[in-house]
Formats: sequence, structure tokens, C-alpha cells
Amino acid sequence: MLTRVIQQFNLKVLSVNEVEDSHSSTVYKCNLLNGENIFVKIPYTKLKYHRELEAYQILKDKVSIPQLLDYWSGDETCPGAFLLSELKGKPLTNKDLPKVAFQVGELHASMHQIQPPSQLSGIRNEFPNWANFVERQFYSFAEDVHKVINENLYRQALKKFENMKLQLPPSDGPSFIHMDFRPANIIIDGDKVSGVIDFESVRFGSTEIDFTKIYRDYLSFDDELFQSYQEGYTNIRPLLDLEVVLPFYQFTDAFNSIGWCKRRGLEKNASFLEENLSILKRMLI
Repeated sequence: MLTRVIQQFNLKVLSVNEVEDSHSSTVYKCNLLNGENIFVKIPYTKLKYHRELEAYQILKDKVSIPQLLDYWSGDETCPGAFLLSELKGKPLTNKDLPKVAFQVGELHASMHQIQPPSQLSGIRNEFPNWANFVERQFYSFAEDVHKVINENLYRQALKKFENMKLQLPPSDGPSFIHMDFRPANIIIDGDKVSGVIDFESVRFGSTEIDFTKIYRDYLSFDDELFQSYQEGYTNIRPLLDLEVVLPFYQFTDAFNSIGWCKRRGLEKNASFLEENLSILKRMLI
């Protein structure tokens, strides 16, 4: 499939390397004969292709993202592909300074400032029925989770979900939400944020769901980082009380991720499965 995409974009390639930590789509870094680095992204499904394509159109000139150099709608063997410019730098780590966390907060808030346009094609506006969206996602993955964890743990999880959702505050939106805002998708160049990547899961909805992964993989490691992130975010827009919303979405993210691992293959996603099983069990104690 990659050969077909390279031919479609008429690329003169010197070397190709698959990008790690891309959980759904397949992404390749291509070094061209002219010395330039570009990225080829092949979405997992046609739906994700349309969603990401519209995201580039909506975010352009509003948030720092890669330039969409070209795109192909695919054929019967390929769901589509994107040709993307390189954002200078490397993925965010918890070793990056608090001043970087401040910029990450500003970046995140800038996305959340974007409201849905009057017409949408690939991205859905889930905000008007937000509670139903969250419940639909949870119970969709529940069918897969039931095949992985023991019955007692499964029943505890369903009960906790029903109890916790009643304690949520009013939804915050409608906002552009990334749905996978984590360090691997945030590019840092020195002490500056270059931008954000990967828009195959985006929606318009409530911001409350969008803090889970950045907190889990980055902000939870250092109170100073967390404080700086919050200051950066509130420099752009008001921030929800994260102490209220984070526990619910940490729980549902762990539960749904177990279901995701079942769908995509337990063996090849074994470490991700164990990580989320650990979170789920901890939250059910």
C-alpha cells in the first residue's frame, strides 16, 4: 500500500521509516532526494480519513499544525492518504520545562476555542447530545471489555460508570476536541511548542473529555508542570474544575482502552492493555 501511495504523490524517496507510537493510522517519515523530510499518513478507515481532512481545513491558521501538502481519497485497497510537512522538533516529554507546559496549555485552549462551522462533513458535532455520546462510546466498548476481564470486575465497572456520570458538571462547549491529546502528538522544539498532530479522532463536543491523556502521560508527573499548564490554558479561556471531571474520564478512558485493545489485537497491544487494566482496577478499589 505504501508503494501505491508514494506513486500517487509522485515522491522521489531516499529512505522511509515507520513512525512509532501511532496507535491507529500508519505513518511514515520519508527523506526525499532533495533533502526534505515529509510524512505520509494512511488512516485506519475511510471515516478517519474524512475526519482528519476536515480537521486540517478547520484548524488552518488557527492552531499550529503540519501543512497539508497533498491528499488522496484512496481506492478499493487504501482508505486514503495525507502528505504532510514536518513540524520541527520531537514529541513532548515530562522532562520538558514548565514554560513548555504553559505553551501546551495555550495550545490546548486555542483548539477548544474553535466552535463548529455551520456545515460539517467528516467531523460530528456531538455536543447537543454529549451525555448520550459518552454513554454510547462506553457501552460500545463494553461488549469487548466483557470478553477480557472477569465478570465481577466488569459488573463493578458498569456500576461505577452509572454512579460517576451523575456527578458531572454541565458540559463545556461546543468546542473542537482532539480526543487523543497526549505527548506523542505534541511536538516540541527546544523550549517552544511547534504544534499538534493527529486528528483522526476529533469531534466537536465538551472539553471535559480532552484532558485525560495529557494528564495521565504528562501533567500528573509534576505539580509544577500541571500548574503551568493550567496558567497557560486560562490565559486563553476558562478551565473546568479538573478535579471534578478527571476521575470520570480517567475511568472511562481506561475501560474503553481495554475494549480498543480487544478490537485491535490483545497480543500486539499487551503492554497498553496491562496499563489500562491496572488503572481500572485501581479506580475500582
